[in-house]
Amino acid sequence: QVQLVESGGGLVQAGGSLRLSCAASGLTFSSNAMAWFRQAPGKEREFVSAISWSGSRFLYADSVKGRFTISRDNAKNTVYLQMNSLKLEDTAVYYCAAVYTMAVPTFRYEYDYWGQGTQVTVSS
Repeated sequence: QVQLVESGGGLVQAGGSLRLSCAASGLTFSSNAMAWFRQAPGKEREFVSAISWSGSRFLYADSVKGRFTISRDNAKNTVYLQMNSLKLEDTAVYYCAAVYTMAVPTFRYEYDYWGQGTQVTVSS
């Protein structure tokens, strides 16, 4: 019933940009905090960024702060991740997540719904 579908991944050179999208269905989107996580091969899934249900609060991992921007369009049931100045270490599968809360969680166990991920590969 609940479905999160990521898109916008691809292959880019270091220093380039990508904009990821996550389209949600089957949930009250405006009542959910949304987040992006990523997982590189052989590594744990890690927090990237989150946005509150109102869109007024944002959190970023230190590794992406100043380079990535999260936003949401509740009318479109979509959350975005604008990624600029991409680095090789940004290479990962990026996952969209959602949870019904007014808070802005940062741990993966706090999220109830997940997308299947979209691959982002940054080359030199």
